[in-house]
Amino acid sequence: MILLWGLPGDPPLDSVHRQLLQQGSQPLLLDQRAADAVTLTMEVGARLTGTLNVAGMCVALEDIAGFYLRPQDRTTFVKSGHQSASTVAEQQHTFGAALDDMLLIVAELSSGAVLNRPDAMAANNSKPYQYAQIRSAGFVVPDTVITTSPDIARDFVVQHERVIYKSVSGVRSIVGELRDADIPRLADMRWCPTQLQERIDGVDVRVHVVGDELFACEVRSDAVDYRYAHLSGHRAVVSAIALPDDCAERCVALARAARLPLAGIDLRRTVDGQWYCFEINPSPGFTYYQNATGAPIDAAIARLLTTG
Repeated sequence: MILLWGLPGDPPLDSVHRQLLQQGSQPLLLDQRAADAVTLTMEVGARLTGTLNVAGMCVALEDIAGFYLRPQDRTTFVKSGHQSASTVAEQQHTFGAALDDMLLIVAELSSGAVLNRPDAMAANNSKPYQYAQIRSAGFVVPDTVITTSPDIARDFVVQHERVIYKSVSGVRSIVGELRDADIPRLADMRWCPTQLQERIDGVDVRVHVVGDELFACEVRSDAVDYRYAHLSGHRAVVSAIALPDDCAERCVALARAARLPLAGIDLRRTVDGQWYCFEINPSPGFTYYQNATGAPIDAAIARLLTTG
């Protein structure tokens, strides 16, 4: 049994689900919104045991051979039908959050294939820690400062001239370039740690590592953050590429060191052939790149889930 957990309609989740069905598996898609239809009992001893009951279907935890985790922040959705009953909705949210916590424990302790284990994914919540992981794999990281000091921020801008700002945490945000008009706003940094990074010119490259398989593509765009190119009137052109052997080896080594069998790695190749690494994503939204290039990333994920 392969367990997929998240929200139906999420493109990566749906894509892997289809692939598992096509490969002849019998996956169980656990809708995060349907917490009221789920009961979970577990016992932790020499090994994890227990049962997962979903709408009357009972599954032994030890029979779950693989997990694909795509849970969403529960505060961002409300179960349909409970929106007008605030007390019921609050109870459902509380129960759902408790179930989420239990499922994360089950995934962490499972002996099956897990994409990815929660403790390994947690590194994404601290960019400084993740940068240390990236450097240890031999990649260069852009010069970065995280500070609440406007003076340090101004000195950093003077040093590098072109600077971008981005989230410190794993919460997705739009990357922007600091403009002259933004300089007076640096005073607001006293209230919030802010990450500034030197602007590196070059071509963006996204690499998906799935076990021992690797899928790479380049993204050409004039936008600062190509993921939101359309918001600024720009385009992003995505095409499959082959990585140099040394770069490919570093990507695989980085994913292994981070204990992420599935990873999305963001690189930038400069005009002089140097490779910078910005991030390793533990829950990549791979369908954007797969749809553009035809790379069978979902099939590779399905194989990894079924073969371990």
